[in-house]
Amino acid sequence: MALSIRLARGGAKKRPVYRIVVADSRSPRDGRFIEKLGTYNPLLPKDSEQRVTLDAERAREWLAKGAQPTDRVARFLDAAGVRPRPARMNPKKGEPGEKAKERAEARAAKAAAAAEASAEGADA
Repeated sequence: MALSIRLARGGAKKRPVYRIVVADSRSPRDGRFIEKLGTYNPLLPKDSEQRVTLDAERAREWLAKGAQPTDRVARFLDAAGVRPRPARMNPKKGEPGEKAKERAEARAAKAAAAAEASAEGADA
């Protein structure tokens, strides 16, 4: 059985509250789960201790049994010191596209021409 540590949504419309659960990866998001490990309330301030509650010891046991955390839960586990999250780096993602590069080059050329014209006007 493929296990995952993930979030199960609860709460009212536009007022989410999540349970951090261990579940079979094939079961529905809010469906059957094996064990509840904690809660996550995104509506609380980020510095609040009640925003994320997590049973770190049980999480370690489930990770040892082969459960795979989702990206969001992996962040919680990293913050709790249970499992370090590897750094993700994609330097190409931050680069502008081809059209944006062309516009930047055109803007730079126009600015250089304007600066050159103003310098010639100051010399005369």
